[in-house]
Amino acid sequence: VQLQASGGGLVQPGGSLRLSCAASGFTLDEYAIGWFRQPSGKAREWISCISKGDGTTNYVDSLKGRFIISRDSAKNTVSLQMDNLRPEDTAVYYCATDLNYGPTCGMTYRGKGTQVTVSS
Repeated sequence: VQLQASGGGLVQPGGSLRLSCAASGFTLDEYAIGWFRQPSGKAREWISCISKGDGTTNYVDSLKGRFIISRDSAKNTVSLQMDNLRPEDTAVYYCATDLNYGPTCGMTYRGKGTQVTVSS
């Protein structure tokens, strides 16, 4: 089970990025997939989770309305659309799974993250 997040980069405040999570060894549609982030020197934070099946989505309250999680079954990816980015969104972002069905997500399996830096 391997996951890989990509799509990070440097963006100005107010800008957008779309992160993508790809998998090898399994099909993302079969499990709940979550996004987490960890700012440098700070604790890891859960961001969002998308469940298996009906695709129920959950978000940390502080990010509702700015971040959207979605699946692309054809590409076997899970994306995180991030809009109106702020400097405090700067972090390494990870996708992960516990190989469960939701509605909560864990980080038992996660790959290398992708760095998102929001700065002018």
